[in-house]
Amino acid sequence: MPTVPPFVVAIPARYGSTRLPAKPLCEIAGVPMVVRVAQRALQAGAAKVVVAVDDRRIADALAGQGVEVCMTRTDHASGSDRLAECAALCGWADDAIVVNLQGDEPFAPAAGIREVARALAEDAAPMATLATTISDVHELFDPNVVKLVRDANGRALYFSRAPLPWARDAFAASRETLPAGVPFLRHIGIYAYRAGFLAQYARLARTPLEQAESLEQLRVLEHGHAIAVRLTPEPFPPGIDTEADLARAEQWLKKQG
Repeated sequence: MPTVPPFVVAIPARYGSTRLPAKPLCEIAGVPMVVRVAQRALQAGAAKVVVAVDDRRIADALAGQGVEVCMTRTDHASGSDRLAECAALCGWADDAIVVNLQGDEPFAPAAGIREVARALAEDAAPMATLATTISDVHELFDPNVVKLVRDANGRALYFSRAPLPWARDAFAASRETLPAGVPFLRHIGIYAYRAGFLAQYARLARTPLEQAESLEQLRVLEHGHAIAVRLTPEPFPPGIDTEADLARAEQWLKKQG
């Protein structure tokens, strides 16, 4: 198994959520979601797990879990902005590898967490993320599924909610199946950053493509920074945004035994 460099997992956990109020504290089989996310991070072998919270109730739920809690402001526009404050408060070295594990990913595989850390360590890019192969044509055309294309060195060229890449001749004939040999990739929303870049990212102005697609990673590309992309070694179950997602998560957990 390839060596994974030391890394920190930072989990942004915001109390307020439009679609699912108090989301970090929503229970899955009796365990708060944020606790399940923290447990996954610990299982991945992180040197340290820090949860960046904006509400004392989340901090209280994490007591005794073997993780650190960093209290951050309530007005951050994104999880990355929250982690930038967390990195400053924690005083991490600029070259420290920080994995941003979303607070609504209670079933993120440990192997995927390690892989995004390794991707960053093996690339000079300041940021890394993961992707997986798209095998369903409906997924490719679904605007809720973020697609990406990357260059020959494995760095992101673009992220979009639109179908990427556009197989011109194949789709002119039919859009019912995916043509063979085309690298259709779905983005997985886990990131690794060098801690010094987090501070820089927080100062970057929002960009036209970021706002048009509502994808914050486009801000990085539009400002000329590279993002390394690797394929995930294990599938990532869907994150949780709604009550229906919570119910599906309960069922998924039961099937795992």
